[in-house]
Amino acid sequence: MTVVSVSMPEALVERIDTFAEEHGYTGRSEVVREASRNLLGEFEDKRLEDRELMAVVTVVFDYETTNVEERMMSLRHEYESLVASNFHSHVGEHRCMELFVLEGGLADISTFVGKIRATKDTLSVDYSVMPVDEFSGYPTEE
Repeated sequence: MTVVSVSMPEALVERIDTFAEEHGYTGRSEVVREASRNLLGEFEDKRLEDRELMAVVTVVFDYETTNVEERMMSLRHEYESLVASNFHSHVGEHRCMELFVLEGGLADISTFVGKIRATKDTLSVDYSVMPVDEFSGYPTEE
């Protein structure tokens, strides 16, 4: 196997080590390999291809020490045809939450989420994706 060196904060390494021990992994390498496979497979779901999708992306960051908020606004403008809605809220004393509602294809949503994840100093990035047509069979109120 090829050895890959990765830099990460000590607190994250400690969390990985604890997770590995608590869940019966042989070590941090096994955890990182599984997490990598899962991350890479997230947007390879064949059921999502060639369908109109909706997604919700939630980002949490510390607004006092970073320029993440500026990056979020930049991405919103760059992907204005994809971003159906955007919500910003203060959470606690030093954090912000940015919520994006997206409508579009798998490739565009995947690229957007990737750029959010690649933004330095985000504390948390969470998202869900669902085909829009899954709701077409539900009755609407009149």
